[in-house]
Amino acid sequence: MKLDEESVLAFHRGGKVALRMPHPVKTVEDLCLAYTPGVGKAVLHLDKKPEDAFDYTAKGKTVAVVSDGTAILGLGDRGPTAAIPVMEGKCVLFKSFAGVEAWPVVLDNCRKDGAKTGKTDPERVIAATQAIAPMYGGINLEDIAAPACFEIEDRLQEMLDIPVFHDDQWGTAVIVLAAVRNYALAAGKDFGSLRVAMNGAGAAGMRIREMLIAAGVKQVVSCDSKGVIYKGRPDLAGRKLLAAEDTPCRTLREALVGADVFVGVSVAGAVKKEWVPTMAANPAIFALANPDPEIRPEEVAEAMGDKPYVMATGRSDFPNQINNVLCFPFLFRGALDVRARKITMGMKLAAADALAEAARIPADAATAALYAGETLEFGPKYILPKPFDRRLRALVAPAVAEAAVKEGVARVEDFDVAAYRAALEKEVQD
Repeated sequence: MKLDEESVLAFHRGGKVALRMPHPVKTVEDLCLAYTPGVGKAVLHLDKKPEDAFDYTAKGKTVAVVSDGTAILGLGDRGPTAAIPVMEGKCVLFKSFAGVEAWPVVLDNCRKDGAKTGKTDPERVIAATQAIAPMYGGINLEDIAAPACFEIEDRLQEMLDIPVFHDDQWGTAVIVLAAVRNYALAAGKDFGSLRVAMNGAGAAGMRIREMLIAAGVKQVVSCDSKGVIYKGRPDLAGRKLLAAEDTPCRTLREALVGADVFVGVSVAGAVKKEWVPTMAANPAIFALANPDPEIRPEEVAEAMGDKPYVMATGRSDFPNQINNVLCFPFLFRGALDVRARKITMGMKLAAADALAEAARIPADAATAALYAGETLEFGPKYILPKPFDRRLRALVAPAVAEAAVKEGVARVEDFDVAAYRAALEKEVQD
């Protein structure tokens, strides 16, 4: 695989997204239907019944991928222009994996005082996103720095009647929850009794903690660059204050002692090899910093010797990759297909459970052929499905859609989940 600059830029030349026309204009009649005078009738219809935009425009199947470029991948604040390749890439993944139309929306001048570097101005991002929202059935926020990203997502979801989802916060959280569920099953441990130590208290870290607790984990100790986030620590504010635990631990090393699970969304090298054996028997180490994890898999293997453990990273060259493409395309597909007004915690939990269940089913021959040399059967090295498992669309999206209906946030009535699942199964086979 060539990933040198020349090969990558050659792939990106001309961009990665383009307009797809479901009704090509080839005749005079087509032109009259697509634009004037015929389009006027559609205008008048939607003026009377704006809710029909889900039927007579692309709104109901299209997501806006919105970013101000202040937290691009692991590259930091690079601005809106540099964010375009990533946002285009997200759109490609939406379409390729879940059949969802998506379009990149990169926002300039969204920093305080108009500075080219600095903190995101939530008001500007919120105003701009609210202004473009009528065209879309959902908003995927992407690569917006914390803490502004929390306020932006929360307020936009209150203002809009379509799903607003910050993938950097929730996508990783959904997949980590699925992985932790399967780790507990593989290790024979009670999920609710797991002790979890986390390093990283940004967007992903805070939401992973919330997801685990919402799913029933009772003991989660979080750390930031200053150590454990404990009750009474004088410098805490905002979400960190809510994450504070009553614990005697003050360092990550102390938090790891006896922990069943480590989740890192922080920096390379944060965990030392000699700390790993102090964890509980048969531990899980999820070192998700990219491209260099908190501790490398070979270091964990050396530290553990022949003792059992589970290892996951954010990289594709090791087993158990925690990759957001396992979540956001299918989550939005289910939400869009029932015309959901929001993405609830219940919908996220349903997505995580469906992903966990998918890994318990041996991969089909087509998926296995793409990952030659790997055994894609449930176990310590296969606690998550692969992104190219075509069955995910028909497994995750229906779970999300059904949860939306049950929670009363769907516009679709008389939803038949079995028929919907069958339609998606046929879709991926065609």
